[in-house]
Amino acid sequence: MKWFNLKTKENTQESPSLDEQRAKILTEIGLKLRSTREEHQFSIDDVAAYTKIARRSLQAIEDANFDELPEPIYTQGLIKRYADALGFDGIELANNYPIGVNRVNRISGWKNTSQGQLRPVHLYLIYVGLIVCSVSGLSHVLTIATVPNNSENQAKLPSSPSSSKNTQEFALQPAINNQTTNDKNRRVQVGVTLKDSSWIRVEADGKTEFEGVLPQGTQRTWKAQAQLIVRAGNAGGVMLSVNQQQPKPMGEPGKPEEMKIAANTRS
Repeated sequence: MKWFNLKTKENTQESPSLDEQRAKILTEIGLKLRSTREEHQFSIDDVAAYTKIARRSLQAIEDANFDELPEPIYTQGLIKRYADALGFDGIELANNYPIGVNRVNRISGWKNTSQGQLRPVHLYLIYVGLIVCSVSGLSHVLTIATVPNNSENQAKLPSSPSSSKNTQEFALQPAINNQTTNDKNRRVQVGVTLKDSSWIRVEADGKTEFEGVLPQGTQRTWKAQAQLIVRAGNAGGVMLSVNQQQPKPMGEPGKPEEMKIAANTRS
């Protein structure tokens, strides 16, 4: 009887090891995500609006608070989406978070089962398969539901309160060339080159054309008939060119900035 109690205790000693491993890794991931978020001057509410993840779940990831997080496989998905929003490789970062279950040796009673019955490993594989299918189906449904309303429900990652004071406006002077009035569809053109990764939002004639994090080295161009508004979270990392002119930094590194580029209505 004492031997049985001893074996039971030894068999369950492995349980805390995986929890401790998760806690350590989640703490490191949470600190990394928080420091990056604060570096870009984004609040928890800003990220929640952009990723569609509940605020308490984002806070729980940063604090490594397992009580507020779902099952490990779902938590891994939340980590991926959060990391992607900040410009990281979400898959690589999320794969560091273990989702396996603790292996606990079964007592001798399992050995008496017939070969025709499902063994624990089979049940585990079925369980994992069901979870993977459920997550894939849910992701597909959410993607279909959110894509049509993207232009109306764009997540607004506002800059700091002082950004409104830093707004700059450009009025384009009439070009001295042979351009005719038929060129109405190309009145304003803005190009950006990323010296460092930054969150960017672009509005053309009142319609959001792009919103997201662009990595270093990216080059993009947008055009409008009347006005373009460009907002960046890391202004020093964004080189802005108006109508193919010499590109200039939008502002200081690590600080948000908004620029409005308006076309002159005179032909």
